Amino acid sequence: MPSPLPAKALQLLAERNRKRLVEVVYKAKAGHIGGDLSCLNILTALYFHTLQGIDPSCPKAPDRDRFVLSKGHCVEALYVTLEAKGFLASEVLDTLGCFGSILSGHPTIEVPGIEVNSGALGHGLAIGVGMALAAKMDKKDYRTFVLMGDGEQGEGSIYEAAMAANRYHLDNLVAIIDRNHLQISGNTEDVMPLDSIRDRWTAFGWEVAEMNGDDMPDIVNTFDAIDYHNRKPHLIIAETTKGYGVSFMEGIAKWHHGVLNEEQCKTAVAEIEERIARLSL
Repeated sequence: MPSPLPAKALQLLAERNRKRLVEVVYKAKAGHIGGDLSCLNILTALYFHTLQGIDPSCPKAPDRDRFVLSKGHCVEALYVTLEAKGFLASEVLDTLGCFGSILSGHPTIEVPGIEVNSGALGHGLAIGVGMALAAKMDKKDYRTFVLMGDGEQGEGSIYEAAMAANRYHLDNLVAIIDRNHLQISGNTEDVMPLDSIRDRWTAFGWEVAEMNGDDMPDIVNTFDAIDYHNRKPHLIIAETTKGYGVSFMEGIAKWHHGVLNEEQCKTAVAEIEERIARLSL
C-alpha cells in the first residue's frame, strides 16, 4: 500500500480533483455540484490518507476499510476521487450523463470501488453500523466510514442507527456530517433545526469531534486523532462551505443542484488552475 499523503500534497490533489469535477458536471449537464464541492476535501483525505486496504487491483480485499456515501446525490465528487485513486478510467468517467453509462446520479455497485447502492437519505449510517458490527463479530480490524449530509439529519432512521452503534460499542465506526448549512430547501436551521449537533450525538453516547472541512491540515489531524479502541462510535462534524473553491458558488443555495454554463465553467476552472499553480511551486 502507498504511504498516506501529507496535507500539502492532499490539497494539491483535491484541487486537481475539483477541476475535474467542474468539467465533468459541466459536460454531463447535471449534478449536485454545491455539495460535491463541500465534501471533496474530505473524500480526498479519506481515500489518499486515512482509508486502509483500498486497492483498485483488489477492490474486495477482505480487510479493506469500508466507505459509504450516505449523501449519495453528491456522487460526482466520489467519482472523481475514485478516478484519481485508479478505480475509474477517465474514458468511463467521461460517460457521466450519457445513455448506457454505468455512472448514475447516485452510487451503485456497478461502479468499481463503491461498496453499496446509496442515496436514499437516512440509510447510510444504518448500513455502516451493519458493516462495523460485522467486523466486530468476525474479529476483523477494518474500519467503516460514513459521510452524511446535514440536511439528511432530519431522517429518523439515523438516530436509530446512532443508538445501535452505541449499544454495540462500535469504535470502528466513523460518521462524518458535511455541515455546509444548506440543503435543497434553503438553510438547514430554517428547514429543520439541527443544533446543537454535538450535544445531541454526545447524548447518544458517541465521541464527537469538530473540524474545518475546508482546511486540509485540520481534516488530516482530526482523522489521525481518532481512538479506535475507546468503545465509542465516532462522529465528526465537518464545518464546510457549499460550493467550496468556486467563488460565485460559495454559500449559495441554488448551487445545490445548479448546472454551469460555458462561461461559468471557464471562470471556475481558471480559479482552480490558479490555486493548482500556486500549490505546485
